[in-house]
Amino acid sequence: MSFTRRAAVAFVGVAALLSAAACGGDDGGGADSKNVEVFTWWSDGGEKAGLDGLVSRFNTDCAGQTFQNGAVAGGAGANAKSVLASRLQQGDPPDTFQAHAGAELLDYIDAGQIEDISANYDTWGLKAAFPPGLISNLTVDGKIYSVPANIHRANVVWSNKKVLAEAGVTTDPKTLVEFFAALDKVRAAGVKAPLAVGKDWTQLMLFESVLISNLGAEKFTGLWNGSTDWNGADVTTSINDFKRLLTYTNSDRDALDWTDAEKLVMDGKAAYQLMGDWEAADLDAKGFTDYGYLTFPGNGSTFQWLADSFVLPKGAKNAGGTECWLKTVGSAEGQKAFNTKKGSIPARTDAVPADYPKYQQSAMADWKSATQVPSCAHGAACSQGWQGAANSALGAFSTKQDVASLQKALASAAGQFTKK
Repeated sequence: MSFTRRAAVAFVGVAALLSAAACGGDDGGGADSKNVEVFTWWSDGGEKAGLDGLVSRFNTDCAGQTFQNGAVAGGAGANAKSVLASRLQQGDPPDTFQAHAGAELLDYIDAGQIEDISANYDTWGLKAAFPPGLISNLTVDGKIYSVPANIHRANVVWSNKKVLAEAGVTTDPKTLVEFFAALDKVRAAGVKAPLAVGKDWTQLMLFESVLISNLGAEKFTGLWNGSTDWNGADVTTSINDFKRLLTYTNSDRDALDWTDAEKLVMDGKAAYQLMGDWEAADLDAKGFTDYGYLTFPGNGSTFQWLADSFVLPKGAKNAGGTECWLKTVGSAEGQKAFNTKKGSIPARTDAVPADYPKYQQSAMADWKSATQVPSCAHGAACSQGWQGAANSALGAFSTKQDVASLQKALASAAGQFTKK
């Protein structure tokens, strides 16, 4: 279902952006510029490798244009979004910036900060190349504002095969009950914190997977569109299951980024980590090959998706160069150059599975057959304001472990941010 425009959510950052947009009007100037500043949070590991692959293709497709790396480090873009908000407020947009496709873009659209690129979709043949469902998810009031570079899967558990073998865990858990049993075995084998996790958004990812296990795909999606009650008993059960999972995690979780948690798995200090499938490329890039992967226990055939996309900001100094970048991002060659290295799968339907490593091949098959649900942690299901509220609530829960308070906070956020 395509999005419809709604009033911008009322939180401080977006309020500032709206004010800046209202005061703007600069056409960006710099018509002679050939630099294309590409603002991302891809600065390390598989993410950086994917970006490098895309840049290589851009250099071929867009001769005469010069890629300018505007990356700001920080998992899931928390640091980058803060810097971007400041730049947009000051009327200094990059030529293009990375944003998660879906509800996250609504904040920029409502603030009048990004251009409609629907005509480019027609010119570049993207409406035929991307699946109809994705086109629908990208459409707001009949207009399209971004080009997705990929599709990622969020609900994947990564494991250290050696640690599991030494603990006597010989099969992948299919349910939460089996997952708890496997975690108990690993702990009994001497691993103090068998489930590695990091801060805020990584905890939201883990919690979302637990919700999917207990609610199922339809009711989980309903949490974000208002058809499922956050005060329901199944949400309470999920919070309690999440609370139990945290007892198996590292005590310094609120201080770690996802790559720090990943290192615990690589070093044998943890057996499992819930993380998006960019982890496959990152582990490969770091030379760690003894890993396994499975869909989060209890999620069955549900594919929780997110997509990295790029936009044309209003006031971009080199709009022509940005359009060439966007065309490369959406092209078959560009998506192959990017996704084979980043660990994601192409958004296009004409990709050849044999061109991709083993994990991506399995993800491409699942994308075609599994039930698809969006991710709030990565902007497909909820706005940035809702993300912030959920992360804040989970941050408090990580310390206080108060089930009733978390459920109340999540229900309150839903009441504030659900589209009316």
